[in-house]
Order: sequence, then structure tokens, then C-alpha cells
Amino acid sequence: PILAAAVLTPEEIVLHNVPDITDVGHMAAILTMLGCRVERSGRDMTVDCGGIHSWEMPDQLSKQIRSSIFLLGPILARFRKATVTFPGGCEIGQRPIDLHLKGMQALGAESTLTPGSVTLQGTLRGGSVYLDFPSVGATENVMMAAVLLPGTTVIHNPAREPEIADLQAFINAMGGKIRGAGTHYIAVEGVERL
Repeated sequence: PILAAAVLTPEEIVLHNVPDITDVGHMAAILTMLGCRVERSGRDMTVDCGGIHSWEMPDQLSKQIRSSIFLLGPILARFRKATVTFPGGCEIGQRPIDLHLKGMQALGAESTLTPGSVTLQGTLRGGSVYLDFPSVGATENVMMAAVLLPGTTVIHNPAREPEIADLQAFINAMGGKIRGAGTHYIAVEGVERL
């Protein structure tokens, strides 16, 4: 999710202690295909999404990992439009993305389904998002989408795992205004730029 959140800023970021695992490599490849510059030096990774030029996820790469869905919120926030391939990479059973889509729709996005992908776009603004289930991925996606939208977004029934607090800390370090990670609701005050 922190790699996905790099899409939210045109500034270069440097991440330290990045694990050298397949999912990180796939996410770096997806970011590169979208127009970001990604460089690795040992356990450090530099990500510069100032040149991102596409709001359409690369189909084949996106199907490689479940976490490709984390780019939905940041791409939608940056371009106000996103086309994402239904993610792959999960062998533990059915894991739909309906909560992700409902969260984006609560922020004003309209979705168009096609075989294998979904496009979201619309006049987006902060709003009230209620998650039927405290999904980690949906919580993170809504946080990332809401941070660049006008108004305040409140996420009710969010996931409370430590990675939610990590994402909040990362976005706030870039200039975001998120509070409540680890509690029963998260408030995201939209900012113009990170």
C-alpha cells in the first residue's frame, strides 16, 4: 500500500528497508508501466510518480498480484478516473473487491464493469463511507482516494490492523491530514496536494 500511495504525490520519495519479494517487484513493474520511475538500491527504493501518465492498469501485470488493487484509490485520486483489472495472485479463495468499489462510489465515483476490469470516474468529494466488513484493503483504498478530494471523509467500521496506522503515518508525512487509524472510525481531511 505504501508503494501505491506514492502515486498520490508528484514528488520523489525514498523508502527504506523494502523487502525484496515478488509482490514488491510486481508493484514496481506496474508503477513503471504507468510512467513512474522506480529504482532499487539494496533495501532502499526510490519512487518518483511525477511522470505518471496512465490511469489504466496494465492487464497482465495486475493479474500477477492481489495487491494491485491498492492502486485503485491513488489513481482515482490523481486522475479522477481509473481502470483496474480484477486482481489475481490469491490462492486462499474468493476475495471480491466489492467493498473497494462501494467505498469509491460513496465518494462519488460511478463504475462501469467490463469483463475482467472496472472503470471508475465521476465528480469526487469527501463523504461518509461505511464498510460492511472491516477490510484492510478497502480501508486503505478509501484512505488513499480521499486524501486528495475536497471535503472530509469519514470511514466507519475500518480495519484496525497495524498497516492501517503505517499508511496513515506515511500519507501524513507527505502532508496528508488523516487521523483515527486503529480506532472505530478514520477521518480524512482532503488536501490539494501531497
